[in-house]
Amino acid sequence: MDKRYRIAVIPGDGIGKEVVSEGVKCLHALSEIYESLQFEFQNFPWGSDYYLQHGKMMPENGLDILKEFDAIYLGAVGDPRIPDDLTLHGLLLPIKFEFDLYVGLRPVYLFPGVESPLTHISEGEIDIVVVRENTEGEYSNIGGIVGIGEHQQAIQSALFTRKGIERIITFAFEFAREKGRKKVTSITKSNAQRYGMVLWDRIFKEISSRYPDIRTESKLIDAACMDVVRNPKGYDVIVASNLFADILSDLTASVTGGLGLAPGASFNPQDRTYPGFFDPVHGSAPDIAGKGLANPIAAILTAKMMLDYLGEAEAGALLYLAVKQNLAEKKMRTMDLGGRSKTHEVGDDVVRILRSFK
Repeated sequence: MDKRYRIAVIPGDGIGKEVVSEGVKCLHALSEIYESLQFEFQNFPWGSDYYLQHGKMMPENGLDILKEFDAIYLGAVGDPRIPDDLTLHGLLLPIKFEFDLYVGLRPVYLFPGVESPLTHISEGEIDIVVVRENTEGEYSNIGGIVGIGEHQQAIQSALFTRKGIERIITFAFEFAREKGRKKVTSITKSNAQRYGMVLWDRIFKEISSRYPDIRTESKLIDAACMDVVRNPKGYDVIVASNLFADILSDLTASVTGGLGLAPGASFNPQDRTYPGFFDPVHGSAPDIAGKGLANPIAAILTAKMMLDYLGEAEAGALLYLAVKQNLAEKKMRTMDLGGRSKTHEVGDDVVRILRSFK
């Protein structure tokens, strides 16, 4: 029985256009291998260029358009001509918030063939999954700026709800149990943030008591940032609020080869009313955009996560093996990994490996 998935592709800004095309290329190759697996891609030119023309990152009915798809695949957003808060709140956050995609999943792994900047760490020794609360916390759009000149005052509020905290922490434990992982670390700052983080700590303790087979710990965000660099092997699954997980996903990526290898997924595991949203962790990197220097591996691994979400685990596993072989061979790699290959050459090599499995 043929399976056809409708994918909304938003290349976005900067290198997003370059890397997402390599992910699509790999998905087309998988359709050749699995003839029953087909994709229908529709591109949307939304992002900063669209904003400069229309004064918004996407049209008013953008969310209504996107909700008809099985998944959303985005390259990156961000442009030096536009304040970052406008790009973020104009595209990414509305999708996550309005579609209630409360789970942000950001895995990092030190692949064979990739050197960590940490000299005491060998390949395969770092394997961390950051679970990010996506729909509330510090990125809630609550507050404002009042006053003029030196009298300006800004109020920025974070929203934490029992429901929101419970469901993301429960997901982290269920994910750990399903994947055979042994430890969940909660990231907090309750010594300074006396309300939201205190509630977070309380609920983490309540939920962890239901999972006696999984070890737990709670760490302050500043200590965790230091410790991830000092002892990354001590981390397995990390669960954190919107801001803290955002920080730690960049930091964990930096010790496993960089943002060019870091995929990302946002979805609601209980409700498939709306499509999942898949974008690599890296930004638009305008300084190298259009030069063919961007590493497409993060976008390709993001496509693998999209396949898993769609229930195509076998195809996802094959794509993962192809990426793993590409990195292990050390023949085709971009400048961030010490190579000279162009973005499309790395994508072509992953496709070559995929076809060799056929």
